[in-house]
Amino acid sequence: MAPEPHKVVSAAMDGPWRRDDLAERLAPLRGWLGPDEVGRTVAVLLARWPRPPTAAPAQVAAELARLLAALPRRGPIVPDPPPRPQWRWPVAPWTDLAALSHALNLRDDELNWFADPGGWLRRAPEGPLHHYRRRWTASRSGVPRLLETPGPRLQELQRRVARHVLARIPVHDAAHGYVRGRSPHTLAAEHAGRAMVLRLDLEGFFGHVTGARVAGLLRTAGYPPAVAAALAGLLVTATPAHVLRHAPAGEPHAWEPRRRLLDRLAGPHLPQGAPTSPAVANLLAHRLDRRLAGLSTAVGARYGRYADDLVFSGELPVHGLAARVTAIAREEGFRARTDKTRVMPSHHRQRVTGLVVNARPAAPRAEYDALRALLHNCARTGPQAQNRDGHPAFRDHLLGRISWVAAGSPNREARLRALFSEIDWSCRSGSRALMVGVDVLLVRQPRDGVHDLVGCGPADHP
Repeated sequence: MAPEPHKVVSAAMDGPWRRDDLAERLAPLRGWLGPDEVGRTVAVLLARWPRPPTAAPAQVAAELARLLAALPRRGPIVPDPPPRPQWRWPVAPWTDLAALSHALNLRDDELNWFADPGGWLRRAPEGPLHHYRRRWTASRSGVPRLLETPGPRLQELQRRVARHVLARIPVHDAAHGYVRGRSPHTLAAEHAGRAMVLRLDLEGFFGHVTGARVAGLLRTAGYPPAVAAALAGLLVTATPAHVLRHAPAGEPHAWEPRRRLLDRLAGPHLPQGAPTSPAVANLLAHRLDRRLAGLSTAVGARYGRYADDLVFSGELPVHGLAARVTAIAREEGFRARTDKTRVMPSHHRQRVTGLVVNARPAAPRAEYDALRALLHNCARTGPQAQNRDGHPAFRDHLLGRISWVAAGSPNREARLRALFSEIDWSCRSGSRALMVGVDVLLVRQPRDGVHDLVGCGPADHP
């Protein structure tokens, strides 16, 4: 029940007739529903009596009661509880920052350090506080490339997010790169034996994915804004100024792409080197894939994408299609590299993801011949003599190359594996090879002052 009008009038007239003074005297009265009701009563008093009333208190109280009775009584404004998250996909249901920190086994201050919500690390000087190891490399396009590899702890956090969140969001069927069950061979198979193949590249695929776009994807998944922002902070980084200052000059013709690259790296972006970046880029390219798949259907073509490679095949209206794809990519936040567009008719060699697809997907003949020669030389001179690039697991390296070159060709696989089986892997890398004619003698480390000579080749020497 509200305070009685005569008590309100008595307290009101017991001091200066000003808004703050009136509110201070009326607030202690019992019966108010909240400070808002006190404020409304003071407003009614000042509106009806701009100066202190001169009538009898009983008359003022009666008139005030009539004025207040015409106003509905409202209690204090209580904010509505936050809406329950609507999970669009079966992602981990982290509803607040405390749940996220607990799931990642982090303290709140550690979550802020890794997510860097204020962007402090991008301004911090070079030192151990940074979470990424960064290295500039050259590329065939003439534009320098920055490899940003997260430290072990951040990398483990990213892998957890990949398992519990990213892996549970579906990618478009046109995406073949970094998707379980798909590979360069699955993309090449879709475009084999076609009249025309059109291939376009996207410039700076990871760099075009900003932190805001990642946070938007996570909000779409159902995460509250604060949780989505923290998760996005774990997946993106902003390259510090001292790293950007040491960017290689690159080729003169690539000055403009280099400038665009540095602009993107200065802001939050997907790092090239994080285990989660390919999956995030695939998910954020879903709308691009959907639009390009619809465009290809409209012109009777096939469409597929492997990371930043866009591939179309069929009876293509090449020039109009390339222009429309470039426009769609720009609308979706990407940029097509027009200088790397390739039009490949059937009477030329058609290559998709490194495979020739004129008839069926196959590695180029030159690549097969080079591998066959390498396996033959390994069998003749020993594998260590042929490991000129110093692969730490040369045997696994050769098996991987055999799987790649022989995919889809049983005859090639049989020949290459037969050559591989002739290699003698008993020769250890700690031995020193001495060439004797076409054979090899290995000199083991001295044992008791005596050097052991062991043959490693088609014929042992006494």
